Amino acid sequence: MTRTDENKAVVQRLIAEFVNEGDESTADELLAPDYVRYDPDAPGGVQGPDEFIEMMSMFQSAFPDGEVTIEEIIAEDDLVVFRGVERGTHEGAFMGHEPTGETFEITGLAMHRVEDGVIKETWANWDMLGMLQQLGIVPIPDELAGMAE
Repeated sequence: MTRTDENKAVVQRLIAEFVNEGDESTADELLAPDYVRYDPDAPGGVQGPDEFIEMMSMFQSAFPDGEVTIEEIIAEDDLVVFRGVERGTHEGAFMGHEPTGETFEITGLAMHRVEDGVIKETWANWDMLGMLQQLGIVPIPDELAGMAE
């Protein structure tokens, strides 16, 4: 197995075991102690490993059936990039909003820098506005409502 294949496997395992199944021990194993996540939806746009784990725990409580599917994955040197789809049902409190029972499906991109078998950095961008609109938390402006049809 090449290094790029090993790096892809690290990212795929993080998504499968931690993001989708909620196994925090996988995050502890695969995120470097000095891990940094750059995400416009994170408070201040930056998270360390503990903040990322806490955010995912909150997501898993709000969307217990939530799942990220990696649609495409590319690796070169120490970088692994994937395009994915996230789906879930709003069954728990989320950002101060009671459960709506609504489902969502959004797309996103994430790029990870893997070094010595652990993830050192992540740059992520997911369609959170689209998710909030699908859940009925944020209304879709009237002038845009017909565009999706």
